[in-house]
Amino acid sequence: MLDGAHTMCENVGQMKAPVVKKVDKISVAHFYETYRSQLELELLNSPLGMTRSIVRPALNRPGLALSGFFGYYAQERVQIFGSGEMAYLAELRDPERSERMRRICGESVPCLIFSRGAEVSGDIISIADECSVPVFRSTLPTMSLVNRATIILENEFADSITLHGCMVDVRGVGVLITGPSGIGKSEVSLGLVERGSSLVADDMVFIRNISGDLIASSPKLSSGFIEIRGIGITNVTDLYGLRAFRRQKKINLIIDLTGGEMSETERLGLERKVFTILGVGVELITLPVAPGRDMTRLVEVAALGQYLRQNGYDMAHEFSRRLHEEISTRNIHIHGNDE
Repeated sequence: MLDGAHTMCENVGQMKAPVVKKVDKISVAHFYETYRSQLELELLNSPLGMTRSIVRPALNRPGLALSGFFGYYAQERVQIFGSGEMAYLAELRDPERSERMRRICGESVPCLIFSRGAEVSGDIISIADECSVPVFRSTLPTMSLVNRATIILENEFADSITLHGCMVDVRGVGVLITGPSGIGKSEVSLGLVERGSSLVADDMVFIRNISGDLIASSPKLSSGFIEIRGIGITNVTDLYGLRAFRRQKKINLIIDLTGGEMSETERLGLERKVFTILGVGVELITLPVAPGRDMTRLVEVAALGQYLRQNGYDMAHEFSRRLHEEISTRNIHIHGNDE
């Protein structure tokens, strides 16, 4: 086969079907305790409402609700009060102000967050306490708060799985290395780190689907560590410095190490295989492991080839094009002589 093709692969490295973890909700307490430093949050009222749940990975600015229109009020979302909302609140008078804030603090609302270090009046705090709704204040500007919180919630609610393998950032290309146990995935990963790459995860790779991108990271316990048979557990940053480890990286390529033989088509590199993780297809390359083969160098070359393909240049297809041109030229020459 000289023309490129894509085929779907069902099995990689003899992996069992992974269990997809889906997050339906997180508690306000988890959100606050985990991200209060990042979001610069301060709790302003009673902690009784911290058991409330966040069920949507999105935020809402309740401007329309403050004006009295609740037809499309997304009360199941975290409510963000910026300068505009605070200015409108200041213009409202009781009992209108109290009535609207009570409706905003409905049964499904997770919490309220006031940005820019705003001074939140006592009546709003009292109403929130009556409804057991946590009120937070952030020193961040409104848009910075919204952007950071949105990314956090997308990460929290992203579908995820954990796969057996190694993840390495090879010159900007995220490479997931799979294969049966003992085939040498960790040794190849360590060799790549020695050549300037960055380890993301060894043995167990945590993968999330974030807006269509597969983001790989390491479980917290093993973060930055790699296990080499005969040597033991090694901390790559202790040996090679901070550049040797990266917390997370998008998966651009899967390399499956195998002991099997390669077909002629695979030897040419024209047939593209795709392995699907969490509904996202990723290009797959199968590399046979054999004595004398420098697997570290081969994985690095494969990663660089993927970088070129992502930027519009395919080496195998360039060779195929030249081959087709050569065949066409010879045919013309032969037919020309016949005439």
